[in-house]
Amino acid sequence: MTGQLTFIDLKPTSENFLDAVAAGLAATPKTLPAKFFYDQRGSKLFEDITNLEEYYQTRTEMALLKTIAPELKRLIPAGSKLVEFGSGSSEKIRVLIDQVGKFVTYIPIDISRDYLKMEAEALASDHPDLNIIAICADYTKPFEVPAGMTGGEDCTGFFPGSTIGNMTPGEAVNFLKIAGRLLGPGAGFIIGVDLKKDPAILYAAYNDAKGVTADFNLNILRRINNELRGDFDLESFRHRAFYNALAGRIEMHLISLADQTASVAGKQFSFLKGETIHTENSYKYNVGEFQALAKKAGLKPVKAWWDDAWLFSIHFLRVG
Repeated sequence: MTGQLTFIDLKPTSENFLDAVAAGLAATPKTLPAKFFYDQRGSKLFEDITNLEEYYQTRTEMALLKTIAPELKRLIPAGSKLVEFGSGSSEKIRVLIDQVGKFVTYIPIDISRDYLKMEAEALASDHPDLNIIAICADYTKPFEVPAGMTGGEDCTGFFPGSTIGNMTPGEAVNFLKIAGRLLGPGAGFIIGVDLKKDPAILYAAYNDAKGVTADFNLNILRRINNELRGDFDLESFRHRAFYNALAGRIEMHLISLADQTASVAGKQFSFLKGETIHTENSYKYNVGEFQALAKKAGLKPVKAWWDDAWLFSIHFLRVG
């Protein structure tokens, strides 16, 4: 038996990979957008990262969600719609659906069309009484949904995984405003946020002993080689991740180990020895800092939870 499943494709336009790479490598300092990590190999490597001993985020958030499920159940009205931004894997949403159990409609929103369909179909098969409306859209930009689909006190948003940390604080505020308008006044919003902590723990999480994160970072160069006629020598670049305490973020870079030149689709880019390509940021917040950020976006902090080791937090906000 299969649950009721509706698929709405808003045909989001993706940033052109070649244009983004060419612009980033021509900039000073050089950059590459982190969203291009996730080809098939990159997605598998990230899945491997989440299972590493050093990478605390996924298992800590999962355990915390299960612990606070009874409290979430009291905060969420029966018959609610559950809207997940950047749905990806359905692992965490299943905790809410199975343990909070007050939802009649689940609305996953993701830009990855095929993956969204696959995960929505699997969830519909397992939950035949759940109405699932999957929307292919770029959730970081304003978009329209059919009237009555979302909005109001019977709507709850979900944004797990500390993905909000990959946005600058300004980008995070903008996203929260967009999400708040979509969810509607009075709606709840559950967000996972990685906490500031001992830099040694952060360093280990992004520099694992097995080198999986390094391979994940270097994979963007492999993808450029495979898809954009690139000729990067991956052995001539090294992964570097460190905590920038002033900015409150982990930074990931690729360091050039020599003076060298690489081409992308026939265009040449020069690198000095020691020069870096900045590939990702992951901002960390304490509870008060994130609540202040949420208030800037017009959201009201209701409750926050964290694990005993102060590694990760989950926030319940209310749209004003």
